[in-house]
Amino acid sequence: MAVQEMVYGFFIPSVTLIGIGASKYIPEKIKALGGKKPLVVTDKGITACGLTKQITDLLDAAGMEYAVYDETVPNPTDHNVHQGVEVFKSKGCDSLISLGGGSSHDCGKGIGLVVSNGGKIHDYEGIDKSSKPLPPYLAVNTTAGTASEMTRFCIITDTSRKVKMAIVDWRVTPGMAIDDPMLMVGMPPALTAATGMDALTHAVEAYVSTIATPMTDACAQKAIELIAKYLRKAVANGKDLEAREGMCFAQYLAGMAFNNASLGHVHAMAHQLGGFYDLPHGECNAILLPHVSRANMNAKLERFVDIARFMGEVVDGLSLRAAAEKAIAAIQQLSTDVGIPPTITELAKRYGKQVDRKDIAIMTANAQKDACGLTNPRCLKDADVAAIYEAAF
Repeated sequence: MAVQEMVYGFFIPSVTLIGIGASKYIPEKIKALGGKKPLVVTDKGITACGLTKQITDLLDAAGMEYAVYDETVPNPTDHNVHQGVEVFKSKGCDSLISLGGGSSHDCGKGIGLVVSNGGKIHDYEGIDKSSKPLPPYLAVNTTAGTASEMTRFCIITDTSRKVKMAIVDWRVTPGMAIDDPMLMVGMPPALTAATGMDALTHAVEAYVSTIATPMTDACAQKAIELIAKYLRKAVANGKDLEAREGMCFAQYLAGMAFNNASLGHVHAMAHQLGGFYDLPHGECNAILLPHVSRANMNAKLERFVDIARFMGEVVDGLSLRAAAEKAIAAIQQLSTDVGIPPTITELAKRYGKQVDRKDIAIMTANAQKDACGLTNPRCLKDADVAAIYEAAF
């Protein structure tokens, strides 16, 4: 905690429903928020696997009108947001339901910001730039990782600059969130692994953040413990409902932690990899997390010892540094066990992308401007960030 005057905030949706069968309350809850004709914001993958119809069937059964925008891409763009705004207006919608993982929720938040506040999504890059509340907004989660269904963070790619804009605004926190493990059963192993490691990154970065509090510490600790216990099981068998529910709670707790303690340079740097190369966010985080953690270790040595313990490592009798190194090793081992590629180059090959070390200079400059880096426990210089990129490549 701070040793000087400082007031902490704690942001969270007014209501969250978590548990098997929670999704059946979607029509009731969007009505409770004041919505009469929601725009369902999702992506083609969610539609293709039948989840969009599953939700619209519930709306049909409740006699509720709606429209669907399912053009969201994995790293949602400014174009997605502005297209969604046009659909919202042309279809006469008055509320929002985002359905999916972080991409759908971030796009929904962006649409809501522009619908209510006007202008372009670029106007809201930074912290608390809006002046009006979003339309009634219900976020329905289908992954266990981003926690975007309950946060004040909205990450949108500026296609002209190839930069992921970090929008941090208390008004984009959804009015209600729904986390139903049954909607997550069909997640493939690779997505389960990527989103799970994203959640771990949220918890770790929040735990070592410069504005961590006892409240965020409690959330981060439990999230790390649950992820260490359940992520491997969820990846190995997606129908393991105990593991799915465990990860459901873990990612939400991690969201509670970072939504209020913020993040660090893992996210600041991962945003650039997503903006430049359209690489998946969770896997970028997983690859960067051990490298950034080692760079941060001297600033928060005792906290990394805690993280080692949370992940089940035995550290009794070890020096602080040796115990802290156990945390790095445990993070790396979990990442390996769930199939995350070891380097950015290998990740790019997996997705048919091309990466180039010549981009490190501009990505470093952009990462240093990212709002997520403001609460990193160590003040990293440009050379430090560039060296981490080099090691991760």
